[in-house]
Amino acid sequence: QVQLVESGGGLVEAGGSLRLSCAASGGSFSAYTMAWFRQAPGKEREFVAGISWTGEITNYADSVKGRFTISGDNAKNTVQMNSLKSEDTAVYYCAARTGRWYPGSSERAYDYWGQGTQVTVSS
Repeated sequence: QVQLVESGGGLVEAGGSLRLSCAASGGSFSAYTMAWFRQAPGKEREFVAGISWTGEITNYADSVKGRFTISGDNAKNTVQMNSLKSEDTAVYYCAARTGRWYPGSSERAYDYWGQGTQVTVSS
């Protein structure tokens, strides 16, 4: 059973930075796509960023392009979040799916989920 563990959430002022990390364990890892989603109060969960197994391919939601950077490979990844805005406040979830690189943003495509970590940006 694959387990994803997130870390690094917290409280930061607008304009500040945070780094989120995700580590996967418990599976025979190969050809996974990993991603981050977020869910703000009263809103649906939305895609934030994705990364291929080798770390060579990444994609981002338009709302975070130029501010967030996802990196890593194999069973670990990190999201560096800069220039944070109050609208970035949400619970952030790490997700993983088996198979080849998935360029889409649908949460239904992902098989495994972490427990979530809170990011709060004060204005």
